[in-house]
Amino acid sequence: MMLIALGSNMPGPWGSPRESLTRALLEMPRYNIDVLTTSTSIETAPFGVADQPSFINAVATIKTTLSPQDLLKTLKAIEKRAGRKKTKRWGPRVLDLDILDYDGLIQDASPLDEFPLTLPHPGITDRLFVLEPINEIAPDWRHPVTGQTAALTIRQLNSLNAN
Repeated sequence: MMLIALGSNMPGPWGSPRESLTRALLEMPRYNIDVLTTSTSIETAPFGVADQPSFINAVATIKTTLSPQDLLKTLKAIEKRAGRKKTKRWGPRVLDLDILDYDGLIQDASPLDEFPLTLPHPGITDRLFVLEPINEIAPDWRHPVTGQTAALTIRQLNSLNAN
């Protein structure tokens, strides 16, 4: 299964954050990325840098013949078309598109790549804003490294946060 995370917390050329996510999904088929299912978009507190607007987040299952590296390059091109500019890490953004899982592939980023890519995305297991949408649209999905479902990982995170 291929999973893509979508996020936005700033308006851009494509409109509001929610409109930017919708437009990004509509753009993907033009680049050989078929969107199969999309989660409900959720509003979440910012991650990493608190002093910024809330995010709108969603996850989509996709199908593509692009290689993982070409898929990442394509997603970065879509971000650029949406008006994304380089900002500080975890800062505000018009559009953020990340590959969460590429058919269970496990790989470390190569510093030689223009866009280094670690798979699965290293932040999946500690980010409810991707785990909850994954659980909504792909409840049978299992993390390629831990083997856990999103639901189990959510329960573990919630119990850690409760302590």
